[in-house]
Amino acid sequence: MPHRAEPLRRQGESANRPQAVEGVPMRDQNQRHWRFVEAAAAGKILLGGLGVAVEGGGAFAVGCAPEVLTDDETAHVLAHGRGVRLLLTRRRLAALDAAPAAPGAAFALALPGGATPATLRALADPTAADPPGGVGGLPVRPANGAEAALLLLAKCVGLLPAVLALDAAVPGLPVRAGVTAAAVEAHEQAAARSLLPVSEAHVPLKEVGDTRFVTFRSRLGGPQHHVILVGEPEATGAPLCRLHSECFTGDVFGSLRCDCGQQLKGALRRMAAEGSGVLLYLAQEGRGIGLANKLRAYRLQDEGVDTVDANTHLGFEPDERDFLAAAVMLERLGIERVRLLTNNPDKLDALARHGVRVTERVPHAFLANSHNRFYLETKARRAGHLLNGNAEAPDRCVCPAAV
Repeated sequence: MPHRAEPLRRQGESANRPQAVEGVPMRDQNQRHWRFVEAAAAGKILLGGLGVAVEGGGAFAVGCAPEVLTDDETAHVLAHGRGVRLLLTRRRLAALDAAPAAPGAAFALALPGGATPATLRALADPTAADPPGGVGGLPVRPANGAEAALLLLAKCVGLLPAVLALDAAVPGLPVRAGVTAAAVEAHEQAAARSLLPVSEAHVPLKEVGDTRFVTFRSRLGGPQHHVILVGEPEATGAPLCRLHSECFTGDVFGSLRCDCGQQLKGALRRMAAEGSGVLLYLAQEGRGIGLANKLRAYRLQDEGVDTVDANTHLGFEPDERDFLAAAVMLERLGIERVRLLTNNPDKLDALARHGVRVTERVPHAFLANSHNRFYLETKARRAGHLLNGNAEAPDRCVCPAAV
């Protein structure tokens, strides 16, 4: 019989009711909670092809995502919308050779006369069939607070960061949500800070043996994250730890384009060999851009673009991840110090920034193959990953050694 560990949630603590914040009146806490729930709902409504109204900093905008609109719906908005402009990130504009001189990360692009749904697709998506014409001469200005929040909403639900913004609602395009820019901007971190364990069970794994799976969820929306506990890492001074961003193609199907599946299974084997460890399985596909956009990035890589530039060509940062959720989950587990299995120095910095002490970086590299060699070389050269080798055979990797 597997050992039955103590429940992670303290007696009386519930994942189904808000936790009191000392010194803040409950009415104010409930209002803040509702604003964050509205922000999460607004993202889903944008994903559903409806309009979202955002206000903040004296600005107001109604937004819809052209990615999910039909051509007829897009044409209707273009024909009848007031003050129609396309919101794009600095990264996307740079890929269009139209990087603004003004500072900022989000911008509003005036659309050319006679713009069509195909025009929008070409401006928003580098994998679209028809490349855009020159956009360097089109007026562009820094996005206001409401517009920047609309772009953030699109990112949060896995859409391309490209939003049609209007001055007012358009007849025929239902507006089903109104939200403040401040709530949108604060939602992601608030959701991460409110993560709580909601279920756990023993799961025996091949090559590992008995483990405990724990699911974490936030009442404020956002993705669920998971933990795999090998042995009793909570009772270890500084357990072996792996922050693993989910990879559907690599973890499930063994894709050779990356080393994610090797890293996942290798981490669990190493924890089993040591007798304990904690693996955080984080819903951050494609360095935080989502599976649909990761597949778009793969198409760009097939055309010769590297893994860093593929993300930026789509309008994202090279790495959109934030590891606050990981730090909160470790805190809920009672783990304050870890030995981190990683090649990525950014993970060390992120955990330290969020209050988790990393006592040691444990190298975690694997032998490259002919499909992922360039990907690994790019991560080492451009993202600072430490892939110069691992003393633990057979889990060592020298990137240029393709097989």
